[in-house]
Amino acid sequence: MEVPLNHIGVKDPKRKSMTGSKGEPMESDKLLTTREVARYLNVNEKMVYTLIADKGLPATKVTGKWTFPLHLVARWVANQTINYPKPQDTLPPYHGLIILCGSNDPLLEQTISLFNRRNPDHVAVFGNMGSMGGLRALGRNLCHIAACHLLQEEDGEYNFEFARQELRELPAVVNFCRREQGILIAAGNPKGIQSIRDLGRSGIRIVNRPVGTGTRLLLDRELIGADIEAETIHGYDKEFSSHLGAGLEILAGRADAAPCIRAVAGLLGLDFIPLRRERFDLLIRRNRFFDPGIQLFFSLLHEPSFQQLAENLAGYDLSGSGRMVFPGESLPPETKA
Repeated sequence: MEVPLNHIGVKDPKRKSMTGSKGEPMESDKLLTTREVARYLNVNEKMVYTLIADKGLPATKVTGKWTFPLHLVARWVANQTINYPKPQDTLPPYHGLIILCGSNDPLLEQTISLFNRRNPDHVAVFGNMGSMGGLRALGRNLCHIAACHLLQEEDGEYNFEFARQELRELPAVVNFCRREQGILIAAGNPKGIQSIRDLGRSGIRIVNRPVGTGTRLLLDRELIGADIEAETIHGYDKEFSSHLGAGLEILAGRADAAPCIRAVAGLLGLDFIPLRRERFDLLIRRNRFFDPGIQLFFSLLHEPSFQQLAENLAGYDLSGSGRMVFPGESLPPETKA
């Protein structure tokens, strides 16, 4: 179901929107109010609350009242559609090019470089689009592999339900690593930041990751748990597309904190407040799983050269790397990175 944005008059005065090539706000950055989503779905406002509770309508209270990410609502509508058509466009047969899209990660970037050095007859390229962007690219057959770390709210599992909703089927899932997520702060912690609650203090400046990234999803969940309204945090709407970019803002003194991974703290000599260990997976459509380049890339995850890359970065656990992951199945116990 597609509804032109100008038919519903969507505006979000609280956040700066990302823009596309024509200066139009991107769909992934749109937040609908209850009234707007009711108009979008052609139902009354009371029915909206029923759809949240009974039908899983995507919604968030991170601003203190219900808002609805437009791209998730559109996907929810598509998932309720009977006889939904399968995508007609497919990736061409494998000819030496591997396209990865999704979440930004320093170890993944170094692994792609290692793969390209080791395999001159193959090329791996990466599109930094965030976890949800990677899933959408996989769903539209724009890439071979999606890199994701999307935490499922109801059970603490990662990626499977998001993939089921986006792809309408479960892909093959291979663990890349486990890594430590948390709050990046300046060396020596001059602002005395101890927990997520301190981000709501007066005088604390943060920078953020974009909507659709797993890191942003985790931050929003933590803010809800701490009963902090995101719009009250200075810099919440200042977004950076990479963990390193967010870290450099703190290093330069332009921000006091950022949601980030421990690896960047180690690279930049910054301090770090851990929030959780997360699973970072690579998702592949099952019909492309045995493509020669895909298997060659996954085989690299079992080699000492890959492990050596992680040893030079902080916060990684490789005990499950290269293993297929299934819903409800636990990876091996964590080892210290």
